[in-house]
Amino acid sequence: MQRRTFVSGAVATLAAPMLRAQTLPAGPIRIVVGFAPGGGTDILARVIGQKLQAMWNVTIVVENKAGAAGTIAADYVAHQAGDGNTLLMAHINSQAIAPALMKLNYNPDTDFQPIVLVGVTPNLLICNEHQPAKTVKDLVDLCKKNPGMVTFGSAGSGSAQHLALEMFKLQAGITAIHVPYKGSGPMLTDLIGGQIQYSFDTMTAATPHVKSGKMIAIAQTREKRARSYPNVPTMAESGFPGFEATTWYGLAGPARMSAAVARRMNEDINKVLQMPDVMEKFEQYGAEDGGGSAEKFTAFMQVESRKWAKVCKDANVKADA
Repeated sequence: MQRRTFVSGAVATLAAPMLRAQTLPAGPIRIVVGFAPGGGTDILARVIGQKLQAMWNVTIVVENKAGAAGTIAADYVAHQAGDGNTLLMAHINSQAIAPALMKLNYNPDTDFQPIVLVGVTPNLLICNEHQPAKTVKDLVDLCKKNPGMVTFGSAGSGSAQHLALEMFKLQAGITAIHVPYKGSGPMLTDLIGGQIQYSFDTMTAATPHVKSGKMIAIAQTREKRARSYPNVPTMAESGFPGFEATTWYGLAGPARMSAAVARRMNEDINKVLQMPDVMEKFEQYGAEDGGGSAEKFTAFMQVESRKWAKVCKDANVKADA
C-alpha cells in the first residue's frame, strides 16, 4: 500500500510539470514591438521578456517592426499562427486610435487574443523654461488671447500625444497649432530649442529632460498622480475633471491562440509584474496598474477605443492631418 502510494505520488509529481509545459509553446517566443529600440514600448517588453525567459526556460526575443504608429507590427502578429510563439506588445496607437483614423488589415477586436494589460503611463504637458505660461490655467488664457497661434508638437499625426492635445482643445474651448513630428526625439529637440512652445508627450520620453531641468512639467494626464511625479498636478486637478489621456501597453497573441496558453501566460506575467525589481523599473517610466485578467484587458481596450473614436470624430482628426 505504501509502495503504491509512493509510485502514484511520483507519477503525479512528474506529470505536473509535463502538463504545465504543455500550456507553453515549444521553441523560441517573439515579442513584436511596433516601435524602434530604446522607446518605452521596447523597454517594457524587454523587461518582461527577460523575466519570462528565466521563468519558462525558453528563448524570448524582442523583435522591432517599427512604423505606421505600431500598426505594421499589429498587422504582422494578427496574421501569424496561433501557436503562441509570436506575441504583440499591444499599444494604444495600434489597438485603440488607428482604427478610428484609417482602414487597417486587421480588426483589433477580433484578430487578437488579449493576454494582459502591462501598464498605463500618463502623458506630461511640458514646455521649456522660457515659455510664459507654466500652469494649465495660464496656458488656456494664453491660447484664448492668441487664438490659433500657440504651437503644440507631437510625435505624429494621430498619435496618442496628438489626441491628448485634441482632447485639451475640445475641453478648454481653444484653438492652437498642431505641429506633427516623426517621433518624440526630433519634437523634443525643437521644444527645448524653442521652435515650438508646448507638447503633451509620454512620461517615458519626457522624463530625462524634465529631470535635467531642460523642460518643465506643467501637468500629467491621468486622473491620479503617478508615483514618480508626486508634485505635478493632474489635468483633472487643474480644472479639467475626467481628463485622462494615457499611453498604455499590453500583451496579446493572434486570435487563433489557445485559451489555455493565454491563461498560462496571463498567470505568469502577473507574477512578473509583482516582482519588486520589475515594479521599480516600471515606476521609473510611470507605468502603473498593469496585471489582472485577460477579460480586464479586453474591457479596458474597448473603453479606450470608444473614447478615442469620439475624440477623433469631435475634433475632426484625420490620419494625414
